Amino acid sequence: MSVKVGQKAPGFAMTTTRDMETLDQVAKLEDFQGKWLVLFFYPLDFTFVCPTEILGFNARLAEFESLGASVLGVSTDSVYSHRAWIKASRGDGGLGGQLNYPLASDITKQVAREYGVLIEEEGIALRGLFIIDPEGILRYQVVSDLNVGRSVEEVVRVLSALQSGGLCPIDWHPGDKTL
Repeated sequence: MSVKVGQKAPGFAMTTTRDMETLDQVAKLEDFQGKWLVLFFYPLDFTFVCPTEILGFNARLAEFESLGASVLGVSTDSVYSHRAWIKASRGDGGLGGQLNYPLASDITKQVAREYGVLIEEEGIALRGLFIIDPEGILRYQVVSDLNVGRSVEEVVRVLSALQSGGLCPIDWHPGDKTL
C-alpha cells in the first residue's frame, strides 16, 4: 500500500503501553478522531538513537497536547519489550521509567508495511513520521534512514503551520505572518 499526503491515513489497531500493568490497551486510528495525531515509527527498543527521539517527544509532550495533538510511537517490537525498555534505567539503555505517551507494538509489521516504512528483510521500520489531522487525513510525512534522529522542534513547527490555515513560507514559525 502506498500512503499519500492528502489521503485517508491507513487504519490500525495495535496494543500499547498505555496501561503498563496489563498491556491490554489498544490504540486505533479512530481513537484519535477530532484530534491531531503525531504517529512516528522507530526501528527498535534498546538501541542508541531511538531513546533520544522517544525522550525528546516526551519532553515536548505538553506542547503537542496544547496544540490538540496526541503522540504515538511505534516499532515492530513486542509491547513486553516496550515495557521493559521504559522501565529500564538509562544507564542500562532504557528510558528511565517515565514516558507520558504510549508506545505501540506493530509485531505483525502490518502497520509499518501499510505506511511504507517497513524494511522487509530486517523486519524493522525506518524512521517514519506522519501527522494526521482530526478527520483522519494524512497531512505530513517524512521518512529517514535508521541512523538519523528527527527534530522534535521541526515536528512542532510543521504541526503549527498545518493548523495555521495559511500559506507558510520557508522557516515560518508560530506567530509569523502567513502568505
